[in-house]
Amino acid sequence: MCTNYEPAQADLFGAFTDFPVPNFDYPRETYKDYLAPILRMRNDERSTDPASFAMVPRKHIPPGVKLFDTMNARAETIGEKRSYSGAWKKLQLCLIPCSAFYEPNYETGKPVRWSIGMASGRPFAIAGLWREWQEAEGTALSFTMLTVNADNHPLMKRFHKPGAEKRSVVVLRPEEYDDWLGSRTVDEARSFLNLFPADDMAAVAAPKPPRDRSEKPSDGESLI
Repeated sequence: MCTNYEPAQADLFGAFTDFPVPNFDYPRETYKDYLAPILRMRNDERSTDPASFAMVPRKHIPPGVKLFDTMNARAETIGEKRSYSGAWKKLQLCLIPCSAFYEPNYETGKPVRWSIGMASGRPFAIAGLWREWQEAEGTALSFTMLTVNADNHPLMKRFHKPGAEKRSVVVLRPEEYDDWLGSRTVDEARSFLNLFPADDMAAVAAPKPPRDRSEKPSDGESLI
């Protein structure tokens, strides 16, 4: 699962033709509950909107309920899980503009953070779902990334703990963006939930620099 990624910055938005450049600030790297841009079609118009990463933000998990993560939604069960099924059936689809995403690699025997992106070096879009929340300040958005099994993918099978199921986010090609957002049925949307060719991807070790022991990690941030 992907719990940390690098959103495409405003100067790279030329890769997302006709979508507005974000007019809000967001961090260089995104973790759970961090704000980042998502791309949507609203009333036949393209929009770039701020949304928090994780379908159910921590502040919306009821008191007494054990905290759970919703940064990723499994394609196989997306229509069944309460956190995602409503948005899926309403076809609340989005694009998540991305420069790279991060996964742990255990080939050295220890988890090492790797950066994964396109072989071309260009920004790309991950398939996502969004939903609305009513908050004191008004309507807020949240989102999740869709994932598929990657046990047999030449690149993505190299990540996550030994023995664990291998998963990959769904990377879309530019020519698929409009058709994904314009899906008219869940079956049509499901046809886009595929693995991206390994030959068109690139990955490199990208460990985080050593952290000062007196410095606490941000909420939701991994030390991998």
